[in-house]
Parts: sequence; C-alpha cells; structure tokens
Amino acid sequence: MPTNRPTMKELIEAVREFLEARVMPAVEQNIAFHTRVAVNTLGIVERELEKGPDLDQAEHERLRRLLKQDGGLKDLNAALCRQIREGLIDCRNPELMEHLRLTTLGRLSIDNPRYATYQRALGCAAAEPDA
Repeated sequence: MPTNRPTMKELIEAVREFLEARVMPAVEQNIAFHTRVAVNTLGIVERELEKGPDLDQAEHERLRRLLKQDGGLKDLNAALCRQIREGLIDCRNPELMEHLRLTTLGRLSIDNPRYATYQRALGCAAAEPDA
C-alpha cells in the first residue's frame, strides 16, 4: 500500500538543501562553517542510505570467498584482520588487494566522493578493460 509520507532519504535531503541554500548564506562565518559540516554530514547519511546496503553485501561476498568461511560482515572483517596479523594470508595476495581496493573505493563513494584521489582511481578503473 503506497504511503504519502516522505522517505528517510527525502527528509534528510530536504534538511540538507535547506541548510545549504537558506541558512548558510544568511549566517556569520563561524555558523556558516558549522552549517557546512552539518550539510556534509547529511550528504554522507544520504549516500549511506542509498549505497551502504549494496556495498556491505558486496564486501560480505568478497570476504566469504577470500576467507572461505561464513559469518557476519563484522566477524569476517575481524577474521581477515586476524589472518593478516598472524601471517595466514599473504598481504600480496591479488584477491586480498582487489578486495581492499574495492572496499576503500566503496567507502570513499559514501564518505567523500569528491576526493581527488578517489576521482583519479575511478578514472583508472574506467580505463581498465574489465571495469
């Protein structure tokens, strides 16, 4: 049954746009700075709601394949850290390196998609034949 209520993403977007368009231009520098921080934080929350579940699922699947075991995402990440620390997985393992690269790019796509190094990495990934 459809609802007339806005989604959480729509609510956050509305607050972020209000702060950015109406509050920031109307306040002194110190308040404008803190408002910019709030706007950026809301942008992260928006991207987390939009992309986070898919990125978590992809990370979870990569970890399951890499470690050849099941478990929750948090547990698999802990297992990966333990195996690296104990030397049970070679840090030069291509599958490990690809997992870490994709996980990092995923986090950056949420945390700071305008980050120059992230943008360069996307350009390199687009130039790769399989990307």
